[in-house]
Amino acid sequence: MDILTEALASMRTGSPTSVRTEGRAPWGLRLPPVAGAGFHVVLYGTCWLIPLEDAPGGGPSRPEPIALSPGDVIFLRDGRGHILADHPSTPAEEERPEQFRPGSPIGTVTLGGDGPRTSLLCGNYHLDQGRPHPLVRQLPAVIHLETRHGHHPELSAAVQLLGAELENPRIGTDGIVPTLIDSLLLYILRAWFEAQPAAAAEGWAAALGDPAVAPALAAVHDDPSAPWTVEALAERAGLSRAAFARRFTALVGEPPMAYLTRWRMTTAAELLRESDAPLTVVAARTGYSSEFAFAKAFKRAYGLAPGVYRRQPRAA
Repeated sequence: MDILTEALASMRTGSPTSVRTEGRAPWGLRLPPVAGAGFHVVLYGTCWLIPLEDAPGGGPSRPEPIALSPGDVIFLRDGRGHILADHPSTPAEEERPEQFRPGSPIGTVTLGGDGPRTSLLCGNYHLDQGRPHPLVRQLPAVIHLETRHGHHPELSAAVQLLGAELENPRIGTDGIVPTLIDSLLLYILRAWFEAQPAAAAEGWAAALGDPAVAPALAAVHDDPSAPWTVEALAERAGLSRAAFARRFTALVGEPPMAYLTRWRMTTAAELLRESDAPLTVVAARTGYSSEFAFAKAFKRAYGLAPGVYRRQPRAA
């Protein structure tokens, strides 16, 4: 099973939103925190990103600004507030309302003076940060990927396709661009995971390639309804029960049975959101022999009964 794809799908609460930002120096834009994860792609020109974080004792602090060049991609794991500007010293104005042309899925923001031009695609992936998958939770707060000079060729190709569609819209652009933006998230995270040195990898970056833990994770994702035990998963991993449990916990961040329960509840929540399957069916597909046992486990995980959760409004 493609665990990265499944982990992201389990957190999605809606389609990504995006804005084409056009700035001419001097320009600066303060972007507030957003629900989910943020991203920026530099299509043309250069700029700086200044993350904003709460300093101990109150008041904003500014980590080191990040210089961005054409083709650079930034991923902000938790949608934290930040500033984009032509230079770190340029004052930043508050976020401007984006403008949409009729039928376009991409808004535009234009600001600045009459100096050198920078063009970016900025956006937000709507991900449920209330129950983040541990794979996403373990990512760095800010991921900066350069696609020049042959780095990350698939991500570079996606960035070039996005830039071409936005610079020269043609028939089909309004359908192509959202699909490329949606795929961009997988390209970003794939590129980051694959860039981690094998000898230094830890956590999920190591778990996905670990010869013992990866098969166990695949088994859980492939069939969450199976009556898995630590012994059964250890057998797939080719390790003793104790050795497997230690290794799994060290890399994944929680014991095997805790992760199994997490994934069963995640799968159940997705079934409740996306289907009309009766609760008995949802229970069976997530490894519970009775609707009562399933409902009790689900409420413990989500704080809501399955029926109440299903009736909640969802983001578009």
